[in-house]
Amino acid sequence: MKKIEDEEEATWGSQFIKACMLHPTKDEDGEINPIDPMDGFLHLVCIGWKIFFALVPPPHYCGGWLCFVCALGMIGIVTAVVGEFAELFGCALNIPPSVTAITAVALGTSLPDTFASMTAAQAEPFADSAVGNVTGSNSVNVFLGLGLPWVIGSHWYNTPEYGYYFYPAGSLGFSVIVFCSVAVCCIIFLLIRRKVVGGELGGSYIGRLGSCIFLVFLWCIYIGMSILQSMYEPLNLAT
Repeated sequence: MKKIEDEEEATWGSQFIKACMLHPTKDEDGEINPIDPMDGFLHLVCIGWKIFFALVPPPHYCGGWLCFVCALGMIGIVTAVVGEFAELFGCALNIPPSVTAITAVALGTSLPDTFASMTAAQAEPFADSAVGNVTGSNSVNVFLGLGLPWVIGSHWYNTPEYGYYFYPAGSLGFSVIVFCSVAVCCIIFLLIRRKVVGGELGGSYIGRLGSCIFLVFLWCIYIGMSILQSMYEPLNLAT
């Protein structure tokens, strides 16, 4: 029975069936877990995206490379959609693009990484998978999503025919300084937790709650300082 289920999941068409269906699940002990109301609501809200992502080929096609390339393309499409909605939202409320970029766009593209890291933290005995998921995802965003277009643009436009490729940094310098500062605080905090608690994750309920509040506070500092910088030009360190 398990082999038949694995063969069905390996087909491309079964991905669309799985994306549309919502049914009770069976755990390792053989007990039936009923559908949670929140799961039903999220399935109804996200069914369009599930069907859209079912277009990605199964991982065993072409040694996984076809799935990898198509998944990157899907991520690019979602990022473009989130960026367009964020730009429209900022234009309607007269919010600077730099603010919408670090709030709406960053949340829209990073929340899936957060849930994936939470799942990895719950499934693995160590924090390596949870932390590695976030750092790996952001490395792709920075090095591939930003670095590759900049390299192509600089090589394409640095010619006598097109001129020189130049894009003003704006508030990037100040934002990077604030981010590096709170990132160092976060790393020091994780090292302290490793020394006191014995690991980056886990500990007592009060300790976990306090850690969550502190890390969210660091994020609020970064958001708040970046917003203030965009509102007051004298704080612009990029110039």
